[in-house]
Amino acid sequence: MHNTVISAAALERGRALRGETSLLALDPARTAHVVVDLQVGFMAPGSVAETPMNLEILAKVDRISAALRAAGGVNVFLRFTYDPGWSGFYGRFAPGREEPLRSAFTAGAEQHALWPQMDVQPQDLILDKTRFSALIPGTCDLDAEMKARGIDTLVVTGCVSNCCCESTIRDAVQMNYKVVFVQDGNAAASDSDHNGAVADLYSLFGCDISTADEVVKRIKTAASGGEA
Repeated sequence: MHNTVISAAALERGRALRGETSLLALDPARTAHVVVDLQVGFMAPGSVAETPMNLEILAKVDRISAALRAAGGVNVFLRFTYDPGWSGFYGRFAPGREEPLRSAFTAGAEQHALWPQMDVQPQDLILDKTRFSALIPGTCDLDAEMKARGIDTLVVTGCVSNCCCESTIRDAVQMNYKVVFVQDGNAAASDSDHNGAVADLYSLFGCDISTADEVVKRIKTAASGGEA
């Protein structure tokens, strides 16, 4: 896992914004675990967007999924999906760079699939998204699915910390969701990339930064009738 460190400056900004607030309560009935883009194309050795740290976070992700599922909460597995209509992004690629992503992340492609060793059960949701954020209108059904289930809190894991995870969280906060970023359940290309996301999400967006163990404990405590 990454060596997660929040800089002194980010800690000061976050505390000035929020004060010494306690961690978010996790009511399983109103909480979703959002697993971002843990697909073959991001996890398999030699895959088009391999992020080696993903294999190290998988056990943490699975523990949260199992705990929330047992407590009656919702697990959502997102899949990054190629959209040729996103020309403002793909159109700026260097020659030859778009095709590998198109081949890998077109719906139905081998690398588009969720990682087969991940704990995904029939009752879990699987949603495709065609942008970095899962909350851009018209590109993913995450917001509609959450509203239909009365979900107001998102626990976010997956990859990469400073791109799709961070983009989804930034939008979630602005759409009035409460968010927990799992520091040892998110992966990036480097510690510095990961910690850059953590600093902004804590100090500017008011996210809880918690470990997987802390999240699982709070879910189980709430499910047993205690105060999470």
